[in-house]
Amino acid sequence: MTAAPNIIFIVADDLGFADLGCYGGRDAAFGPVSPHLDALAAGGLRFTQGYSNSPVCSPTRFALMTGRYQYRLRGAAEEPINSKSRGSRILGLPPEHPTLPSLLKEAGYRTALFGKWHLGYPPAFGPLRSGYDEFFGPMSGGVDYFTHCGFDGAHDLWWGEQERREEGYLTDLISKRGVDFVDRMAAGRAPFLLSLHYTAPHWPWETREDAPLAAEVKDNLFHLQGGDIHTYRRMIHHMDEGIGWVMQALRRHGLERDTLVVFTSDNGGERFSDNWPLVGGKMDLTEGGIRVPWIAHWPAVIRSGGVSTQQCMTMDWTASILEAAGAQPDPAYPLDGVSLLPVLREPSRTFARPLHWRMNHRGQRALRDGDWKYLRVDGHDYLFNIPADERERANRAGRDPARLMAMRDAWETWNESMPAIPEDATVSLGYSVKDMPQR
Repeated sequence: MTAAPNIIFIVADDLGFADLGCYGGRDAAFGPVSPHLDALAAGGLRFTQGYSNSPVCSPTRFALMTGRYQYRLRGAAEEPINSKSRGSRILGLPPEHPTLPSLLKEAGYRTALFGKWHLGYPPAFGPLRSGYDEFFGPMSGGVDYFTHCGFDGAHDLWWGEQERREEGYLTDLISKRGVDFVDRMAAGRAPFLLSLHYTAPHWPWETREDAPLAAEVKDNLFHLQGGDIHTYRRMIHHMDEGIGWVMQALRRHGLERDTLVVFTSDNGGERFSDNWPLVGGKMDLTEGGIRVPWIAHWPAVIRSGGVSTQQCMTMDWTASILEAAGAQPDPAYPLDGVSLLPVLREPSRTFARPLHWRMNHRGQRALRDGDWKYLRVDGHDYLFNIPADERERANRAGRDPARLMAMRDAWETWNESMPAIPEDATVSLGYSVKDMPQR
């Protein structure tokens, strides 16, 4: 295996399971929505049973950064961290906690995050305090693509820990920073971690041509009165183009073969996403809220055209990257993630991997173990055979009560190993049934 590969970890924001062509997505009026990501999948490995650690953004990002179940950290109990936490010394990723970038940095990597942080605000928290050498992007969960202002109207674009006012469409600014970083790193000998955490295709619904909309959405970034599937697909396409620019930079410097490129989403899709055949979306522990695209591309190790049915979740990428880089986890913070390197080498290999979730919102809980999934929503328990019923419509709880009880007990045992949800943890919903009909 190649020693110390470069790592490019790309995270989309609120991308649906079937939004990309390589996951069954339909072409838009302008043509293929995601040709560059489709090419990465064709030239690498596509996972069909990859999950996010949470159906909402900041908790998943805690898991990605730490390689551990997010429930272990107080800040991740927020669903999600909102702008009211600005100035908090509690709601964020503690700088003393080992992270993917800090552990890679100890192993000799250069590290950069361009894009969304959403793990607490300076001065208590921030990317530069958690292992990144460079940071450019917003600290909060959502900003306008042109003014780069958040919910409270405050400007939220940063270079390091200094506000940075810059003209341009945010998706493109993130992509161009990524290209510049690859160009600079190519001249050195150190391997690098480039985290590209896009805000696309998260609301507000703005393409490159929609700068005038910034005045309309400045008082409500949820953009409840706007958007459509055509705008949404174009936003994905802009992100895909930028990923293409970064891949061109790798090829220009002869780095593609020895670079592991990973693509995923922080949670399932939102209003205009395509989650077929799954139901639900962001904030739901039904499949549409947590099953997301997973693509891995690494020509030195991964054969082209592979498909894996391995069940896995976000924090497994953290464990996989650390092993690939030869970086050691901190024994004081043992990983909950499991390395997928054997699967990257041989996609037909699978292993047992029980996956657990819980949400304060609607009292949700879930356990995926093999073909079966135990789910609780609003106090109701369900049991589904996922390969037979990906839409989770045929509840087997009454037919197979012994299995339901065993899986419920397994979830309870796991839950006892995690800190309880704090009483003051908040759930922040952008809209409700008064704004649009329920799914």
